[in-house]
Amino acid sequence: MVVGTALGTLPAHADEPGAPPAATEAPKVDLILDGSGSMRTMDIQGKSRMEVAQQSIKEVIDALPEETEFGIRTLGATYPGSDQKEGCKDTQQLYPVGKTNKVQAKTAVATVRPTGWTPIGIALRAAAQDLGTGPTTRRIVLITDGEDTCAPPDPCDVARELASQGIHLVVDTLGLAHDDKTRQQLICIANATGGTFTDVRSQDQLTKRVKQLVERAQDTHTVAPAKVTGADTCANAPVLSPGVYTDREKFSEHRVYRVPVKAGEELRAAVSVTPDRAVARDYGVLLQATDTSGQELVRGSDAGSGRTDVASTGVRWSAAEDGDGDGTGPASASPSKGSGSSSGSGAKSAARTVCLVVSNSFAAQAGVQADPGLPLELTVDVAAASPAPDGPAMGLGRGWILLGVLTLAGLLAGLLFGWLARWRIAVWREN
Repeated sequence: MVVGTALGTLPAHADEPGAPPAATEAPKVDLILDGSGSMRTMDIQGKSRMEVAQQSIKEVIDALPEETEFGIRTLGATYPGSDQKEGCKDTQQLYPVGKTNKVQAKTAVATVRPTGWTPIGIALRAAAQDLGTGPTTRRIVLITDGEDTCAPPDPCDVARELASQGIHLVVDTLGLAHDDKTRQQLICIANATGGTFTDVRSQDQLTKRVKQLVERAQDTHTVAPAKVTGADTCANAPVLSPGVYTDREKFSEHRVYRVPVKAGEELRAAVSVTPDRAVARDYGVLLQATDTSGQELVRGSDAGSGRTDVASTGVRWSAAEDGDGDGTGPASASPSKGSGSSSGSGAKSAARTVCLVVSNSFAAQAGVQADPGLPLELTVDVAAASPAPDGPAMGLGRGWILLGVLTLAGLLAGLLFGWLARWRIAVWREN
């Protein structure tokens, strides 16, 4: 079986110690559609908010990837009465999460009529149950035009509650109304789960954004990650073979893993940390490859990328063929935003132990539970080393040669132009 990553294609060796098991899980998305009475308002390109939402959802269903399991839940769409207590219980599963019959799903969406109240909090809880639990991230996409009219439970508190359970759940919110209270509530829900908020102004914008969110649910591995527990030092760290792994890391913690790399081989590693609850705005993730003494070989980092649902980075490092014999010599570091690479020394026969250190600078917002730790996913591959790029001296030498050639060409061109100019002046004077 083969696992695709941002660093290329790597094998998953299910028969090796510590390798992930061969188990698959489809991407899962549950869309919550607001069916409250205010969705009758006609203020989006001459159409009602409900008409716009229904048309966009139909287009999204038509474009659903075959492997995605998709469901639809409504809130406030079935109780027509005036009893708020009853109206605030109104959330229904319109279409179950699973393989989608597109005709049936679109027909179900077409039957929704704006009716009642806006119980966002209980709808979020119900949608989380629709999606169940598993090793990959689930997504809830909430389309609404107003704030919750049924609190308690407050939808922000519900989102924090779901995030604290560590069930790999992300809530993305889309607002069809533009008042500050609604906007702030939807931003709060999204931030609590590492999701995104979109202020919708047109049908085309809504359609494109929901399609993007559904496609993002596919950013998962076809192989279920193997659970592993990193250590605080390299000496105690678990030894990893090529594969995909999952762990949990506390706020501002670092975790260490070991990977053996032979001479002539290249280590490729990538890590993603998901802020699945409300975190401070300034954050980052650092992945370092070091030797067993703690000397850094290479690093990759992600900070301030603008993404709120995940922070990820990667590194590449090669053990050179002509090493110094003991495999413990220094290697040059090549820091970068998002990825790094370096070539160092290594033994010709014995594998060199490389320590992978994952650190994060996330900080929890007030009232957010620290346990369990943040979901961490680590991808490891060891392959034949890529050809090393030319060193600085060689590149610099070619640069000086090129500069000399350009200078000489410029000088010759100047002399030729000057001679032609003088010849033309002499001819002009004679005539």
